[in-house]
Amino acid sequence: MIRTDALVISNINIGADNHLIRLRAPQIARDGQPGQFIEIRCSSTWTPLLRRPISLFRIGRHASGYSADEISILVRVVGEGSRLISKTRPGETLDIIGPLGKGFTLAHSTRRILLVAGGLGLAPLVALADEAISKEISVVLLQGAETGERIVPARYLPPEIEYQICTDDGSLGRCDLVTNLCPEYLDWADQVCACGPSAMLPALVTQVRDMAIAGRRIPVQVSLEARMACGVGACLSCVVDTRHGKKRVCKDGPVFDLSEVNAW
Repeated sequence: MIRTDALVISNINIGADNHLIRLRAPQIARDGQPGQFIEIRCSSTWTPLLRRPISLFRIGRHASGYSADEISILVRVVGEGSRLISKTRPGETLDIIGPLGKGFTLAHSTRRILLVAGGLGLAPLVALADEAISKEISVVLLQGAETGERIVPARYLPPEIEYQICTDDGSLGRCDLVTNLCPEYLDWADQVCACGPSAMLPALVTQVRDMAIAGRRIPVQVSLEARMACGVGACLSCVVDTRHGKKRVCKDGPVFDLSEVNAW
């Protein structure tokens, strides 16, 4: 973990309130893993006081079209902190700390991976897709969002993936919940990774449990969303119950085995 001033290379509005910000941050790009995040200082005045946790969206050493010293982040404007970060212009710098947290792990036997994203949960899964592709693993990425304006266009994703989308209002893709697309791919996949609102995960738990009852077990990792104050495990604001006791999402996660979490 380091603190560094990352140079903003580009900042693109990619629909609604989503901003794709590309940064030159050599040490983060070298050491960062899919599923990890960075903590960003919102302004030079420390107002707001707390840094904001943002997932690594692309990591240069795996991402096509990126230099090895680059990363990118996907920022959705939901409050004052993210609004300030979204206003950053090319040539300016962002004060960041990272990489933080525990990321995803690709099993050695994985040849086909299903990625399930709810809303902004897409962000850490794109970096994982890049790594999987670099290891010649086939990738299907499912994204669900409230409306088509919040779907990330395919041109910002690795071209090698199969990308399926759905929206709550039917404005783009299928009118459905993203977890309702999963059964079409679970028999195909030999690993599943997911990230999204906690409300979407019970359905995934049920689907995987039904597969196990039918005689097929499949490893599932989830990146949990939680409010984080410090991002380094000190403040205990993001504690969750697991089969091994209470764990900190920011330090012990955000990625956990689905079977480990007691929330469902």
